[in-house]
Amino acid sequence: MNIENYLTHPNFGMLFSVCKLEDSQTLFATLYAQRLFFIVTNDGANLQFAPLTRSDARGLVEGRIRVLRRDPNLEAFRNLQQTYKTLF
Repeated sequence: MNIENYLTHPNFGMLFSVCKLEDSQTLFATLYAQRLFFIVTNDGANLQFAPLTRSDARGLVEGRIRVLRRDPNLEAFRNLQQTYKTLF
């Protein structure tokens, strides 16, 4: 099951969800250029956007792929691996 998640950044426009990092944190990238990355933290009341370099985002996705590789849900692993190949 592939669920797409989008947000609108006040300055950079549409962002799409690359992968979930922690319970309240998700990695997002700009939809059209796919060059700007943000860690979005949702504390229930507010969304906080923290910019991230492309290399830092790549490292976070690689770490998430390693975690998902050990998970029995291979679909999530394959989806993220395909997203990784597309983005980086």
